[in-house]
Amino acid sequence: MSNRITELFQIKYPIIQAGMVWNSGWRLASSASNSGILGLIGAGSMYPDVLREHIQKCKQATDKPFGVNVPMLYPNIEELMNIIVEEGVKIVFTSAGNPKTWTSWLQERGITVVHVVSSVKFALKAQDAGVDAIVAEGFEAGGHNGRDETTTLTLIPMVKEHITIPLIAAGGIATGKAMLATMILGADGVQVGSRFVASEESSAHQAFKQLVVDAKEGDTQLTLKELAPVRLIKNKFFNDIQALYKQSPSVEDLKNLLGRARAKRGMFEGDLEEGELEIGQIAGLIHDIKPVATIVNDIVSEFEEAKRNVNNL
Repeated sequence: MSNRITELFQIKYPIIQAGMVWNSGWRLASSASNSGILGLIGAGSMYPDVLREHIQKCKQATDKPFGVNVPMLYPNIEELMNIIVEEGVKIVFTSAGNPKTWTSWLQERGITVVHVVSSVKFALKAQDAGVDAIVAEGFEAGGHNGRDETTTLTLIPMVKEHITIPLIAAGGIATGKAMLATMILGADGVQVGSRFVASEESSAHQAFKQLVVDAKEGDTQLTLKELAPVRLIKNKFFNDIQALYKQSPSVEDLKNLLGRARAKRGMFEGDLEEGELEIGQIAGLIHDIKPVATIVNDIVSEFEEAKRNVNNL
């Protein structure tokens, strides 16, 4: 399955395991890379010394390429970037910020840079900044999301129309059929997040993994657009947000309710009432917790079968 994405990252299949806060430690990333896809460590929930430890453990657990996802709003970003360079990581996915800030600095140090966007406008800015590839993420995705609410089905062909660099589709992709659909629409590969939350190697709390498996259509919703739009499973914390909205809250009111470490509390520590439980709409199609290798095999097998069926139409 060779194409621009497999060649760019030197991987077997054009699939990226998303670098998700509190879910994507070295175990998930190394297992993904060992399965023939690109594993990513999610640096957004890691102190610098914790990131270094995860990179070192990942290097011990796989001899395949892996990368680090870095949200550019992170306060200690310079320290994180220096650790990535010092530890010899060759692939960085940036998100939540201006790609011009770090792209050339990283590339000058031999690092492949991919930027995550949610609109054509930001895809063009990323291409102008010189990134090596783009992840275009639709409104279905879990966690922090675009303000425009553009779905993957419409976002991918619109971005494809305007860029020439490799394009990775994200948002609502957990199956081989969805992978094929987005590639028919113009993507060169896919980034999968939520499906890997419900993996044995994910660092998410077991209670959160089970909640993802139990989730049904309509159980997630995008909220907190005034701060940074985020898709969450509806729980007590989510209901508290909705109740506050009825009082026409200020941004400060919303920040006070959110507080600190809500995502850690929910996804990592398993507080299903007061925690921030980030997951995509596709959770309604995730029915079990499996090893990463099995998930990858399922996606690739279904992709190949769907491709054959399309060719037979």
